Amino acid sequence: MDISEYTAKLHDDLVTAAELGDDQTRRIAASLAAAIEPSIRLVLLAAATELAKEISAEVENRDVRVRLDGNEILVDVQKAEQDNSAADDGKDSTYSFDDVSGDISRVTLRMMEQIKARAEEAANQNGVSLNSWVSQAVQGALRDQMRKNGMDY
Repeated sequence: MDISEYTAKLHDDLVTAAELGDDQTRRIAASLAAAIEPSIRLVLLAAATELAKEISAEVENRDVRVRLDGNEILVDVQKAEQDNSAADDGKDSTYSFDDVSGDISRVTLRMMEQIKARAEEAANQNGVSLNSWVSQAVQGALRDQMRKNGMDY
């Protein structure tokens, strides 16, 4: 499920509400709308995760899991494992909002101007800020590395 339309709708609603104000209010609203996009994505993932847990509880012999991949919330439906070893060790193997929440850290990134320009262009094409685009790129690289090492993300 592509969540871009939902994040864009919230962005547009905030900007539209600010139209009642002056130029400064509109600029602040546009900046806030861009800044909260990562939080919106996490909230949508949290809602999808809770829905997946409810569906899993209602459907026999099936586990429903979700994960965020860029602009996509991906759904994975599998036969429920009969082995309760995950339950025995006290670990929940589902991907949840808690796995991606926490404090946000600021990072200064230095790169060649040409690379930055291309990254900004790619971010614009995807309808996200450069910050979100770089964050998604790092998440993708980590996911790929963990797959190579045989770990779940």
